[in-house]
Amino acid sequence: MSSNYLNFRNSVPWVILLLEALFLICSYFLFLKLDGVDSLIWSQHSSYPEFQDVNHMLIFGFGFFLMVLRRYGFSSTGFNLLIIVLGVQCCVLIEDLLVFFHLEANEGILKSIAKALISMTAVAISTGAVLGKTNLVQLIVMTLVELIVFYVSRWINRRYLEVGDHLSLMHVHLFGAYFGLAVTSCFPEPSPRLDKNRSTPKSDLFSMLGSVFLWVFWPSFNSLLAQSRRKAVVNTYFALAVSAVTAFMLSALTSKDGKFRMTHIHSAALAGGVTVSFTAEMISHPWIAMILGLLASAITILGSHCLQRCLNPPLKIHDTSGVHFTFGLPAVLGALAQVVLLVIREWTNSSSLGYLVLLHIGAFCQTISLALITGFITGFILNTRLLKIIPVSKYFEDQFYWEVSLSVKL
Repeated sequence: MSSNYLNFRNSVPWVILLLEALFLICSYFLFLKLDGVDSLIWSQHSSYPEFQDVNHMLIFGFGFFLMVLRRYGFSSTGFNLLIIVLGVQCCVLIEDLLVFFHLEANEGILKSIAKALISMTAVAISTGAVLGKTNLVQLIVMTLVELIVFYVSRWINRRYLEVGDHLSLMHVHLFGAYFGLAVTSCFPEPSPRLDKNRSTPKSDLFSMLGSVFLWVFWPSFNSLLAQSRRKAVVNTYFALAVSAVTAFMLSALTSKDGKFRMTHIHSAALAGGVTVSFTAEMISHPWIAMILGLLASAITILGSHCLQRCLNPPLKIHDTSGVHFTFGLPAVLGALAQVVLLVIREWTNSSSLGYLVLLHIGAFCQTISLALITGFITGFILNTRLLKIIPVSKYFEDQFYWEVSLSVKL
């Protein structure tokens, strides 16, 4: 057994213990007080069912969605659970810090956890880009850095670009996808001959199960903090339905033998929910959401062909789970659609229209730019000698971290 593996095994428990002790001390001495604000919010407008749906999305949905590699199932689900529970605690403490410094109003612990779960979606998406190439310590460091930077991005959007809090949270797809792509570009590219870097029918089935979980609960994700929940739920459902139908249609059309491809279905079926997240409250007619769902599914499937064959090789980007065309491109489409719908809605108010458009375009550019810049910096940090312990030959391998029985290894 290599000394690197022994160092990893000895360091992980202490890193987790140190973080948990820090969270515990901060929550005891500084923040996390259950007061009358929570009781008032709970009695007036309970959002617990939607909160629970989003919790299911992160734990079950992304946990299974990331099981795309044949020998990385334990790590995909297990590491996903660990970074989510650590990240949610970190997010809640950041929210309370903002309240402590009077940068945000105290909306209660339940809403803080809800915002934390939505923010953690960015980390879950980024994890898909670096899946199988990072060890647990690297994942924890990436999670903490990404969450802090995402909160900074949200604060800039709200404070200087006057973007609403709910809409700024919906930038998680943009931020998570491009942060993850920037990080993964700093890792050595795996060898094309690496047999572990592929899926099997069993791993594809588990990944499709994760997509089904995400598909079912995505309306709750888009409506959890929305003011007009009915609009958000209806528009999200119709966008998801059309994107799923379009995924089957385009998958058969783009395959040489006319058969469906599971990778197309489990990615493109979610594209409508990602795209409409920016505009779910703005859309007054469901047919607009349906058009966005169709375009999102088309850009996902067609983008997967173009990006994987034309763009990723020269840029040396190995996107393990295809988060760019599953979340990144649909999120770009959604941000652009949000600007177009804003122009249509505010067309009569020409005096402030240009200013509003510039603000939303600025928020879009700021989110992507900050994600890419900090993602490159984070990727460089993760590849320092202090954290880099996985050789390329050990990529996509559960056995490096877990006790794996002979039947599972086969």
